[in-house]
Amino acid sequence: MTNVTSSLAHQAYRVVRQRIMRGELSLGQVISRRKLATELGMSFLPVSEALQRLEVEGLLESRPRAGTRVRIPTRDEVEGHFVVREALEVQAAILFTRTARPAERRELRTLASRVDSLAAQPMRTLVYAMLHHKLHRRVAEYARCPALTDAIEKTHALASIWLGLLRHPAPSDAPRRHEQLVDALASGDPDRAAAAVREHVAVGLHRTLEVLDPYFRMRRDHRETFVRSERKQRLQGIGVPRRSSSKVRYQSV
Repeated sequence: MTNVTSSLAHQAYRVVRQRIMRGELSLGQVISRRKLATELGMSFLPVSEALQRLEVEGLLESRPRAGTRVRIPTRDEVEGHFVVREALEVQAAILFTRTARPAERRELRTLASRVDSLAAQPMRTLVYAMLHHKLHRRVAEYARCPALTDAIEKTHALASIWLGLLRHPAPSDAPRRHEQLVDALASGDPDRAAAAVREHVAVGLHRTLEVLDPYFRMRRDHRETFVRSERKQRLQGIGVPRRSSSKVRYQSV
C-alpha cells in the first residue's frame, strides 16, 4: 500500500470511528463503502482498509453478500467485556489509592460532580459521554501504570458506543453515583475503592444489557442478513439517528 493510500485510509478510519463514538452511526447501522468513498472523495481501496481496521478493533462487522455494519455484540460478549473491565478498573482503583496526589483527587471530585449533574438531565448529551469517559480515563492515568491505562482505554472504546444508548436516566440511578465512586477512590482505602468499582461496574452491566436487549434480538432474528432500512430498524425498536448534514471533519477521536 502506497503512502498516499495509507494516509487516505487513516483519514477514513478517523472519520468513521469518530461517527461511531459520537453515536452518529448506531449499532447495526449498515455502512455503504461506495457512498463513503464518494463522500470522502476516495477510491474503494483506502476505505476498505479503514473498515477492515475497525473490524479488527471490534467496532464493525462484515458478512458475505450482506455488507458491513456497526457491530452488534452478543449478550455473552457484553458480559465478558464487563468481566475484563471490572478486573482492569479494580486494579486501577487500588493503585489510585496509593499514587493519586491531593490535587488529582480534587480534580476527580469536581469532574464526578459534573458527570452526575449531566447524567440527571432528561436527555443526556455528547458532553456527558465525553466527561464520563474522561473521568474513568483520569482514574487510570493517576494510577500511574501506562500499560493498564492503555488496556482500559481500549475497553472503553466499545463501552462508549453502548453508553451512547443510555440517553435517559433510569429511576433507579443514584443521584451521586460517580461522586460516591470518587469518594471511595479518594479515601485511600484500597478495599473500599475496589468494592465501589465492582458495584459501579455491576450497575453499568445491568443498564447496558437492558438497552442492548432489542439489538440482541435483532442480531438473533437476522443471522444471515443485515437490516439496511432505517425505517425497518426503527420499527424493531432500534434507535438509528438521523444522518448529520454537517461536512466531514478530519479530527482525531
